[in-house]
Amino acid sequence: MEKIEVGVLGATGMVGQRYIKLLEDHPWFEVTYVAASPRSAGKKYKDAVLDRWLIGSDIPAGVADLVVENANDEKKALGKCKFVFSALEMGKDEIKALEAAYAAEGIPVVSNASANRWTDDVPMLVPEINFGHLDVIAEQKKHHGWDKGFIAVKPNCSLQTYVMPVFALQQAGYPVKRMIVTTLQATSGAGYPGVSSFDMIDNIVPYISGEEEKTEKECLKILGTVKNGKIENAAGPIVSSSCTRVPVIDGHTACVNLEFDLPEDKKPSLEEIEKVWTHFTSLPQELKLPSAPVHPIVVRHEENRPQPRRDRETEKGMACVIGRLRKCNVFDVKFVALSHNTKRGAALGGILNAELLKAKGYFDNL
Repeated sequence: MEKIEVGVLGATGMVGQRYIKLLEDHPWFEVTYVAASPRSAGKKYKDAVLDRWLIGSDIPAGVADLVVENANDEKKALGKCKFVFSALEMGKDEIKALEAAYAAEGIPVVSNASANRWTDDVPMLVPEINFGHLDVIAEQKKHHGWDKGFIAVKPNCSLQTYVMPVFALQQAGYPVKRMIVTTLQATSGAGYPGVSSFDMIDNIVPYISGEEEKTEKECLKILGTVKNGKIENAAGPIVSSSCTRVPVIDGHTACVNLEFDLPEDKKPSLEEIEKVWTHFTSLPQELKLPSAPVHPIVVRHEENRPQPRRDRETEKGMACVIGRLRKCNVFDVKFVALSHNTKRGAALGGILNAELLKAKGYFDNL
């Protein structure tokens, strides 16, 4: 198979670097274009990330000597790549305008940024859950007058800890009424240099700007439906979250308390819940997408799991790992869930989105 040439915007940042590393030897995609801020433009990639390559291994040889372009000039990408991954780090309004500029030039944008998450004709994808939201892309292109370009985004990383198990339960006929979610989020979620070591060593920070709103609301769009060319949010579940930063490098953990919207005699047992989770698969598994986990949800039975250091790489960092499933004295059940925030929650989740788009024909005429 001839590989599709792709670009990475924000290629020198933490998420951009993760894209560069994860796309090394990808069976479908090849990085041929890198772009970042004007201060990095004009340098070879290996020089632009000198002394701040964060992924822990050598820079991929195929990218090291690429010249970094100015990400603010969308025309620089023309003829050098077919679509771009956006890991831009700037103001939301700037990102929104710049991603639209790339799309207007006929370059699809697969984005990690939050700027377009609430745009009602932009799909916010978790491929196992809302692959049907791709239907809004036709309306998005029509609305903007775009021929080949479009924008698709991924959700906030903290949602990956709970939204898939909730969807699996709802799909199995067990609707969720409300939840309380307390997240313990890794420092890598703050980017680089991120939170200072003085704040994180021997400490927990009980506030992450904007995170609780994202955790409580983005799930409603993901679980929503496409109507009249736009995504209509789901009515529930109601989520109340508390988001904290903890001294862990990678891996977001969430403690979840959950109540079903069912009569008492219709609520699932713990055994039924586990069966739903362990048997859950979806379109990415059916299509055998390269980055799709074989088992999207993995349940562990040890009393002290999941743990970030031990479990974040499960299914190459793409699984939601759940443990401590038990009855709740206030709601119905409670559990602890873990996801890899810079893989499933960031770059590899974006790559899986792109694989789904390719498999569904959205890159066929680029």
